[in-house]
Amino acid sequence: MKVEMMTTKVIDYAQQLHKEIEQTPEEFRPLLLRIVHSFREGVTVLPTAEDSFREGWKDVVQGNTHPVDGLWDGIDAQ
Repeated sequence: MKVEMMTTKVIDYAQQLHKEIEQTPEEFRPLLLRIVHSFREGVTVLPTAEDSFREGWKDVVQGNTHPVDGLWDGIDAQ
């Protein structure tokens, strides 16, 4: 995948990833693969902004809300 930046510089992320893989010791590559796989799964299951808004609006309509002034109640921040 190539992404063109505003400075007209083209970044080839696949090539950069390949370089990083090559620099990773062989014994750690299975872990690296698991990390990349988990990351991809995590970002592809995120709901769209539209879906998130729709779900939030449904909560508002159903009265499933809490006052903002109580947002930090019970959190011991120092």
